[in-house]
Amino acid sequence: MPATLDHLVIAARTLQEGRAWLEGRLDVPMQDGGKHGTFGTHNALLSLGPDSYLEVIATDPDAPAPSRPRWFGLDTPALQKRLEGGPALIHWVAALAALEPGPEVLELSRGENRWALTVPEDGGLPMGGVAPSRIVWHTPPPPERLTDVGVRLGRLRLGTPTPDALRAVLDRLNFMGEVEVYEAPQPELHAVLETPGGLVTLGDY
Repeated sequence: MPATLDHLVIAARTLQEGRAWLEGRLDVPMQDGGKHGTFGTHNALLSLGPDSYLEVIATDPDAPAPSRPRWFGLDTPALQKRLEGGPALIHWVAALAALEPGPEVLELSRGENRWALTVPEDGGLPMGGVAPSRIVWHTPPPPERLTDVGVRLGRLRLGTPTPDALRAVLDRLNFMGEVEVYEAPQPELHAVLETPGGLVTLGDY
C-alpha cells in the first residue's frame, strides 16, 4: 500500500503559545490532544479532513525529563533558537500499513491512542524535517475523532539542498499526495491550507 500524509507538526516554545498562534492564523479552534510520557511533551490537534490532521507540540513543563532526547529535535539548541521567533512548521509524518522492526521504531501511546513511529535515537528530524517520519496506527487515527472545522491541506512544499535524495525517499515509500519538492539552501517546509476564510500558508522561510 502507498504511504499517505498522516499529519503536519508545528513546534512551539509552549503549547499555549503555539495554539494561540495557529488559531489566530486560521481563525478556527484547535482541540485538546494529550501528554506523551515517553518524550515529556503535550499537544493540541486540528482536523485537516477525514484522513489527516495537524498537531502543535511543545515540551510539557509538568512532565519529568525523558530518559532519551525528545522527538522532533525539540531539545536541540538550533530548534529552540528558531522557536524564539515564534511557532514553526518543522516536520510531517507519513502513514504506512506496516513498519519493519528496527531501533528507530518505537511503540507509543497517548491516552487511548496506540501507534508505532520512527524516531531517530538522537531525536533529530530526518533530512532536517523534510523527509517524513513514518507511522502505523494500531487504534483509529485522530482524524476519525476530530471535529471537522473546514480546513484542508492544499499543498505541501519541501525545500532541500538535496532534492533528488528526498524524491528517492518518497519513491521508496510509494508516497501518494500533493507534495512539491524543490531545491533550497536549507531544509524548509511550506503548507498551503484551505480555510473557511481563504488560503493560509504556514512556513517562515
